[in-house]
Amino acid sequence: MSTERKPTNDLTRTSESADSAEIERVRTLTDQLRCLVCQNQTIADSNAGLAIDLREQVVKQVRAGRSDTEIKQYMVERYGDFVLYDPPFSTTNSVLWVGPFVLLALGLLLVWRSVVRRRQSVDAPSQPSAEQRAQLQVLEARYQASTPSAAAPPSSTSKDSAQDRTR
Repeated sequence: MSTERKPTNDLTRTSESADSAEIERVRTLTDQLRCLVCQNQTIADSNAGLAIDLREQVVKQVRAGRSDTEIKQYMVERYGDFVLYDPPFSTTNSVLWVGPFVLLALGLLLVWRSVVRRRQSVDAPSQPSAEQRAQLQVLEARYQASTPSAAAPPSSTSKDSAQDRTR
C-alpha cells in the first residue's frame, strides 16, 4: 500500500459542491502562485507535493471566504515574495527589477565607447614615433645610396650608342 499522494489535475475534485465562480477563483489564484519546488511552474501546473498542499490551502481559504489579496498575503507571509509569480517592486528585490536595465545600459555604453574609439583610430592617421622616424631616415639613406641619382639623367650618347648596337 502506497502512501504517496497522486497529483490531481482537476482542482474541482476537492469538492463536489464547488460552484464555477469558486473554481475560477482557485484557478486564477493557483496560476499566480509559484511552486517553491519547481520554481518555473505555478502551483496549478506542478505535481510536487508542496504544490498540492498549497493548492489545497488555497481551496480551504477560498471556502473560508478570504479575499484573493488576503490569500496572497498569507502565502507571502509564510513563503516570502518568491511565492508570487509576479512579485511586487520593493527595496528587497529592487536589484532584481532594476539590475537587467542597468546591465543593458552598461553594455550599450561599452559598445558606444568601442565604436567611438575605433572611428577615432581610423579617422586620425597615426604619426610615427621618433624611433620610427629615425628608422625611416636610415632606410631612405640606404635606398638613395644604393640607387643611381635621379637628378643626373642618363647621357644621350650612351643611349644612342646602345640603340645603334641593336640595329
